[in-house]
Amino acid sequence: MRTVLAVDGGNSKTDVALVGEDGSVLAEGRGAAFEPQSVGVGVAVDVIGEVVRRLGPDPTPPFADHVAAYLAGADLPVEEEAIHDEISAREYGRNVVVGNDTFALLRAGASGPAGVAVVCGAGINAVGVSPTGEVARYPALGRLTGDWGGGMGLGEETLWHAVRAEDGRGPATALDRAVREHFGTRTVEDVALGVHFGDLPAFRLHELVPALMAVAATGDAVARSILVRMADEVTVMAVVALRRLNLLDTPMEVVLGGGVLTARDPLLSELIERRFAEQAPQAKLIVADAPPIMGAALLGLDALGATEEAKARLRAYFHTPT
Repeated sequence: MRTVLAVDGGNSKTDVALVGEDGSVLAEGRGAAFEPQSVGVGVAVDVIGEVVRRLGPDPTPPFADHVAAYLAGADLPVEEEAIHDEISAREYGRNVVVGNDTFALLRAGASGPAGVAVVCGAGINAVGVSPTGEVARYPALGRLTGDWGGGMGLGEETLWHAVRAEDGRGPATALDRAVREHFGTRTVEDVALGVHFGDLPAFRLHELVPALMAVAATGDAVARSILVRMADEVTVMAVVALRRLNLLDTPMEVVLGGGVLTARDPLLSELIERRFAEQAPQAKLIVADAPPIMGAALLGLDALGATEEAKARLRAYFHTPT
């Protein structure tokens, strides 16, 4: 039986699954973050090998017939190519496909390979795939390429407004108290200085997202304005992808994933649904309820030409409560 080595690499962890062509999950493992931009491609790919070697008694390459690696650190085609070449050189699989993790999210949430996926985790990104295989995507390099939002973006925006409310440059908002209470500081400025001097890791600002949502739920105008902008960004990324593929007037599934969106905050969800109803009424919104590693595995099974029965077996595995 041919096998797939599915990989979902993210900013906080790397998930790996060895899957049979019949859809059975033979082994699973989790390793450190996949961060080629900060540690280099070679060190990042080491993480995959380390996880696989823990799955069985001293396995040696090739680990599978097909490697399906969908990674947060593969934002540009040139980055995908570099990671592909590194995995291929190590002979982790007889055939290797590398793509951005948004492709795995799309495959995990949609009923088939076509559709649009918007991921709003630490950052924000989106991809669209037409029924004929055409792709619409974004560089997704942050503010450099016009992106706004995600957990870090929302956290930074929350702190920005809280500081300005505290010192009088901005309108009053309960976000200043929420920031102080979350980090246990006397002032919001103490939080900002903690990040500046390295006493408070900047990545912890994403912890402010639940507090932002809670304050927005009370009707706080400043907090609500941040979620309105987030809803606008999620919508425009999907709508533009649909427009590029000439699918705006065609019934298509739009998968929403990442911690910010799968939290299903009532206000943010309502804002997004309202915007899609106005701008892309043919879109069917789906909040992802399966891990992206399932999407990577499904894409691997697609590449092997596996049966629909095999794909159904794989889906059932990942949807079964543990």
